[in-house]
Amino acid sequence: MQQEKIIVNYEGKPAYEIIFDKDFSGLKDAIISLGLQNRRFMIITDSNVGKFYLNECIKNLEPVAASISSFTFDAGEESKNLNTVNLVYQRLIEEKFDRYDIIIALGGGVVGDLAGFAAATYLRGIDFIQVPTTLLSMVDSSIGGKTGVDFMAYKNMIGAFHQPKLVYMNLSALNSLPKREFNSGMSEVIKHGLIKNAAYYKWLCDNRDKISLLDYETLKQMIIRSCIIKKNVVEADPKEKGERALLNFGHTIGHAIEKLLDFKFLHGECIAVGMIAAGYISYKRGFINKSELDDIIGLIKSFDLPTSISGLSPEEVYNVTKLDKKMKSDKIKFICLERIGTAFIDMTVSKDEIIEAVQFVLE
Repeated sequence: MQQEKIIVNYEGKPAYEIIFDKDFSGLKDAIISLGLQNRRFMIITDSNVGKFYLNECIKNLEPVAASISSFTFDAGEESKNLNTVNLVYQRLIEEKFDRYDIIIALGGGVVGDLAGFAAATYLRGIDFIQVPTTLLSMVDSSIGGKTGVDFMAYKNMIGAFHQPKLVYMNLSALNSLPKREFNSGMSEVIKHGLIKNAAYYKWLCDNRDKISLLDYETLKQMIIRSCIIKKNVVEADPKEKGERALLNFGHTIGHAIEKLLDFKFLHGECIAVGMIAAGYISYKRGFINKSELDDIIGLIKSFDLPTSISGLSPEEVYNVTKLDKKMKSDKIKFICLERIGTAFIDMTVSKDEIIEAVQFVLE
């Protein structure tokens, strides 16, 4: 596959490239092209990803690195906290990393968010590179410069905006991704079509079988199209003061479910249920019809994502949505669909509407 690239701008100027490749062999040349060779690199990864790709990544970086260190933490959302960040700081200090050196985030969204936050805050900010290995991180969390960790089970409560120097995607890494993890990433892909591009949403519906079979060219096209949507949104609103909030479609209720279930479900699984609930509110308000809501549910279901939950009360889900960091003047900044392919921020969604939507997704 020929290497393909997208440039992401920040405040109107080119900030970093997203490189789509078939393996890690182009990472070295990308480092050289940025003038980042002969630096010290700290690769931060987790216990799942490290056993597959850490040695391969080191091998490809060795010709251009002054030295390479690595830090591996236990995989899972439960590691995404300040305690883990403290351990990263300790290693960086022990190895005398300075502002000239670079952190590389090798892994999924948890790795990227945590490593990016460490890079944003160590010595008031050092360079970092995103090397996402999951579908979720490729199409969502690696793009846009949002970094952060959880605090007392509240997602991403502590964070910073810190743009990467490069996002390098080895698309073949998806072949080693557990099917459940891949499907979790499909939630964010489906979301992109629903909020921004009706034609892309239809393409996903038409190509769901090829996607599920991990057809390489289909996946490449899908990931590039999703990245372009995410790029356009974050370029228009880099600090989430307006349009970028549209990316939170399904997340208000989804994050509440994720917390209340103590992160036993994957992020994308909770967002899938949250999107159905948000779609239901959009349907009840007359923005989309019942057939369109059913199609959304059908597409989500076709990737073995949950379409309902059990064991929670609508009242407790609502109470947790009130604690969401996206609240504004005590009002929930809810994202509704105006139609398939177009979303908007709605500050008028009521408690009764949210509780009814949660009842809709309860088993």
